[in-house]
Amino acid sequence: MQDQQGADLAELRRRFKQDKQALIAGFLAQRATVTAAQRLMRALARQVDQTLLALWAQAGLPAEASLLAVGGFGRGELFPYSDVDVLLLLPDGLEAHCPGPLKSAIEAFITACWDVGLEIGSSVRTLEECVTEAAGDVTVQTSMLEARLLTGAKPLFKRFEQRLMGAMDARAFLRAKRLEAQQRHVKYDDTPYALEPNCKESPGGLRDLQVLIWIARAANLGKTWRALAQRGLITPFESRQLQRNEGLLALIRCRLHAVAGRREDRLVFDLQTAVAQSFGYASTAGQRASELLMRRYYWAAKAVSQLNQILMLNLEEQIQGSQNAPMRVINERFLDRAGMLEVASDDLYEREPHAILETFLVYQQTPGIKGLSARTLRALYNARELMNGAFRRDPANRAMFMQILQQPEGQTHAFRLMNQTSVLGRYLWVFRRIVGQMQHDLFHVYTVDQHILMVLRNVRRFFIPEHAHEYPFCSQLAAQFDKPHLLYIAALFHDVAKGRGGDHSELGATEARRFSREHGLTRPEADLVVFLVEQHLTLSRVAQKEDLSDPEVIAAFAKKMGDARRLTALYLLTVADIRGTSPKVWNAWKGKLLEDLYRLALRALGGAKPNLDADIEARKQEARQILALHAMLPDTETPLWATLELSYFARHEAGDLAWHARSLWRHVQSTAPIVRARPSPVGEGLQVLVYAPDRQDLFARICGYFDGAGFNILDAKVHTTRSGYALDTFQVISPDQDLNHRDLVSLVESKLTQALASEGPLPEPRRGRLSRRVKSFPFTPRIALRPDERAQRWLLSISTSDRAGLLYAIARVLARHGINLQLAKISTLGERVEDTFLVDGPALQQNKAQLQIESELLDAVSLPA
Repeated sequence: MQDQQGADLAELRRRFKQDKQALIAGFLAQRATVTAAQRLMRALARQVDQTLLALWAQAGLPAEASLLAVGGFGRGELFPYSDVDVLLLLPDGLEAHCPGPLKSAIEAFITACWDVGLEIGSSVRTLEECVTEAAGDVTVQTSMLEARLLTGAKPLFKRFEQRLMGAMDARAFLRAKRLEAQQRHVKYDDTPYALEPNCKESPGGLRDLQVLIWIARAANLGKTWRALAQRGLITPFESRQLQRNEGLLALIRCRLHAVAGRREDRLVFDLQTAVAQSFGYASTAGQRASELLMRRYYWAAKAVSQLNQILMLNLEEQIQGSQNAPMRVINERFLDRAGMLEVASDDLYEREPHAILETFLVYQQTPGIKGLSARTLRALYNARELMNGAFRRDPANRAMFMQILQQPEGQTHAFRLMNQTSVLGRYLWVFRRIVGQMQHDLFHVYTVDQHILMVLRNVRRFFIPEHAHEYPFCSQLAAQFDKPHLLYIAALFHDVAKGRGGDHSELGATEARRFSREHGLTRPEADLVVFLVEQHLTLSRVAQKEDLSDPEVIAAFAKKMGDARRLTALYLLTVADIRGTSPKVWNAWKGKLLEDLYRLALRALGGAKPNLDADIEARKQEARQILALHAMLPDTETPLWATLELSYFARHEAGDLAWHARSLWRHVQSTAPIVRARPSPVGEGLQVLVYAPDRQDLFARICGYFDGAGFNILDAKVHTTRSGYALDTFQVISPDQDLNHRDLVSLVESKLTQALASEGPLPEPRRGRLSRRVKSFPFTPRIALRPDERAQRWLLSISTSDRAGLLYAIARVLARHGINLQLAKISTLGERVEDTFLVDGPALQQNKAQLQIESELLDAVSLPA
C-alpha cells in the first residue's frame, strides 16, 4: 500500500512539475500582455488546487475538516514562484495537536505537499483558534480575510466566515494596515523610484493595492475596484486606471519570476535587462532596454501611489465617519477640512485652471494644512489634460509658479506634492522627460527626478534654522544669501537634461535660460542661474581632482567663478548635489576639500594675491604654537622641517605640521619605518603617518596593507625629503566600526610597521566581491596621462568601477616601472572612482614605456572577466 502511495506521489510530482514548466514556458513565449499574465496566474492556481485536492483525498482526513486557500492563493491567482498558503480548518473539539490518527494524517498531508513540489505555508487551527489568533494578530486576520474553500465541510467554512467578519473591527484594522504600510514604505526609502524596486512591497507596488482591498473588505465596502466605484469611493475612470496599473505590475512580476526561475520580487540590476527583453524591448544607441522597462514600471507605480492616496483617504473618511468634519473657509476656492486642503467644488480646476498651481501656494501659506484631501487629489488627477501648452504659457501661471518658489517656507513639500500629482511635469515639460529616468553611472541611487527633488530639499535645509546643526558652514553662508529662490531654480534645472546625449550641464543651462526669460527673472538673476547649472560639477571636480596647494589652480578657479556671490551659490549647490546622489558618497573628508577650495577661492576673489611664502610662514608659526601647547621644546620641529620642500608645507595644515614634528623629532634619521596614527581631525576614520627610507615599492606596500586589512583610503599625500625619506599621510576609514579609536590606532601602527619591514615580493591584491550594480552596469575604465602645465611632472587620471584592492593594483604597476608618486587625490563616487595622481619618473619620458604603463594600468583597473 505504501509503495503504491509513493508511486502515486512520484507521478503527481512529475506531472505537477511538468505542467507548471509548460505553463511558464508558454507564457514566456507569448507577447507580454496583461491578459496573458492573468491567464497564467489563474492556470497556476487551478493546477495547485487540483494537486491539493488529490493529496487531500489520499490523506484520509475527517469529513468535518476543511482545507482553505488563504493569503494571495486565496484570491485564486498565483505568481509563478509564489508560496502556497493553506489553512487546515478543524471544528472546535477536534484538536490537531492531540496524538492519534488525526495528527498523523495532517503531518502526512503536509509532507506530501512538499514531496510533490508545493512550496507550502500551512497552519492548522480550530474555528475558535482562528477567531482568537485573528483578534490578536492583524497579519493572521489579513491572511484569513481572503480565504477560499478548496475542499471539506462547507458549513464549517460558512461559520468561519461569519465569525471572522463578526469579530472584525474595521477602524482598528484600518489603523493597523496604515501603520504597516508606513513602516513598509520607510523600509523601501519611501519612494517608488528606487533603482531596484520591489514590485510587490515598494511604494506604488502591488501590496499598496492589496491593502486597499483588504481595508474595503474588512469594512464590507466591496471586494473589487468595480464594487468600490459603485459605492462612490472611486470614479469609474479611477477604477479602470487601478485595474490597468495593477495588471501591468502583475505582468512585470510574472515575467520577473519566470525569467529568474525563482521567487524574486525585486527588479534587481542583474535581471532588469532579461525581463526587458522578455517584453520585447531592445537597447538602442541612446537607451538601454532595461531603461524602457523601468520607465514603464515607474509610471505605473506613480499612478498607483496617486490613486492609493485618493482611495485611502476616502476609505478613512467612510470608516471613521469623518465625511462631515467641520470645514474652515480659506478662500473662495479652497477649504480646510480637518487639516487637509480641499477644493470648494469638484469642477474647480475645469472652471479656473489657474487654481491648479494655486493649490500648492495655498498649501505653503496656510498654517495647519498637512496634506491634500481625497477630493483635491482626485480633482488634480482628473485635471492633468488641462495642463497643456497654453496653460504653461499663461503669464498668471508663470507668476504663480514663481510665487511658490519665493515663499519663505514649504518648497520641499510643495514640489514633492507637485511631482506626486504630476503637476510639476505637466507645468515644466522639460522635467516630465526625466520623471522615472534611471541613471547608470554607479554614482546616483535615485532616478533623475527624485535626485533633483532631493537636491532641492538639501538646498532648502540650508535656509532653515532648525537644520543649522547639520551643515553649520552652509547654513552660515545661506543666511547671507538674499534670493534663495535662484538656488531652488538651479537645483531644479541642474540635471534636467540628463539622458539626452551631449553635455547635460550645457543643455540644462539652455533650459534654465529659457525658463528665466519666460518667468521674468532679471538679467543678473538669469545669469546666476545659468552659471550654476552650467558649472554645477566644476567645484567638485577641482576640489577632488586638482592640487589645491597650487596657487595657479586656485587663481584659474577663482577667475571662472567671477565673484564671491557666484562662488557661494555654487558651493551651496555643490554640497546639496553631492548629498543628494547617494548616502554613501558624502564623507567629512570630501566636505573638507570643498570647504578648503571655497575659502581659498574666496580669498583670491577678495583681491589677495597668492603669497605662498607668507602663507607657509604663517602656517609654520601656528604649528610652533601648537607644539608649545603640547609642552614640546623650542626648535623641536627644526630637524624634520630642514629636510622638507615648500610643497610639503603648502599641502599640510598647521595641525598636521605640528603632529608630524611631534611624532618624528627623535626619528629623523631612523632606518626603520615609523608609523603613527590618530583619529582624523576631520572627524571620520584615521589619519596615518608613514615615515621611512624611500624605495620604489613603498607606496604599494602601504596600499597593500590597507587593502589586506580592508581599509578604505580617502586621501594620500606623498612627500620625499631631501635626505631620501618618504613622509606620507593617509586618510583612511576602518572596516571595523566596533573597535574604539585607541585599539584601532594600536592595530594600524603595529601591523603596518610589520608590513613595511618585509622584504619579500608584494602580496597579491585581495579579491573582494563586486557589487551587483558594478556587475550589471560595468563602467568602461579610462586612463589619461599628460604632463602638467610646467612639464615637470605628469598627471595620471583614472576613472573606473570601484572594487576592493583597486588602489593597491594601481600602486603595484607604478612600483614595477619605478614611477614616483608625489600626490594622490582619491575620489570615490558611489561605486565609481575618479582618482588623480601626480607622478614622475624616467619611464614617463619614453613613448614606448608610457604606452606599456597605460596598458598595464588599464589591465589592473578593469573588472575581472
